[in-house]
Amino acid sequence: MSATATTTQTQVHSSNAQHILRLFPQINTQLAAHARSATEEQDHDLDGYDEEQIRLMDEVCIVLDDDDMPIGSASKKTCHLMENIDKGLLHRAFSVFLFDSKNRLLLQQRASEKITFPDMWTNTCCSHPLGIPGETGATLDAAIAGVKRAAQRKLDHELGIKAAQVPIERFDFLTRIHYRAPSDGKWGEHEIDYILFIKADVDVHANPNEVQDTRYVSEDDLKTMFKDDALSFTPWFKLICQSMLFKWWEQLNGGVEQFKAEREIRRMLEVPQALPDAA
Repeated sequence: MSATATTTQTQVHSSNAQHILRLFPQINTQLAAHARSATEEQDHDLDGYDEEQIRLMDEVCIVLDDDDMPIGSASKKTCHLMENIDKGLLHRAFSVFLFDSKNRLLLQQRASEKITFPDMWTNTCCSHPLGIPGETGATLDAAIAGVKRAAQRKLDHELGIKAAQVPIERFDFLTRIHYRAPSDGKWGEHEIDYILFIKADVDVHANPNEVQDTRYVSEDDLKTMFKDDALSFTPWFKLICQSMLFKWWEQLNGGVEQFKAEREIRRMLEVPQALPDAA
């Protein structure tokens, strides 16, 4: 958004929200229905990156206050620049964990073309609900419905998994984590991340611009991967593995109900340097 563009503000819900809106006048508080460039001036932040990934940086993320209340929207690029994250800019995200009928978890290795966290292994699908009708939500229930729709959309985009194989009603919402992590000094993440589980046997046709490899793993397989110093893992995946994943995984056949629909946000602003004990 240009410096002269007019922004219409809606009612916000906290002093944190008002602070963010003052710091970032480019936020569109109408939750724009389609993506647009964050600036009309020549932009060098994305010089040298993959053309398709640059295009995706114009997608509109949902900007939040610290309590996960939407206060507006801003481009994916704006939300992922560390200079903005360091000032407190926060957005909504989701992480899908897809298990097959053998209770194996589908992992992906992010493509080299990715602007943030390239080449790293992570959970099945990690992305953002957009500031568009159907993917936003101010109440928790509405937000959960929105991220499930977004998850279905991105599973198709990244992995070629069709919606019919991952129906909305099959996704289980477990919890939200609030974390912050740099990628390379210029880019990073500051998200409230909705954790979704789904159990389904699917056909995978990975988009090579998004995903360079996929792998189904057991718990032991994943722990073995952690021992391999040649592999790197995304920070949100590290957090979830360190704190919760293996406990959830053990209860996948019937016991996971006790972990569903947690209302409190788990604050995990310190990204672990070590992965879980792989012994």
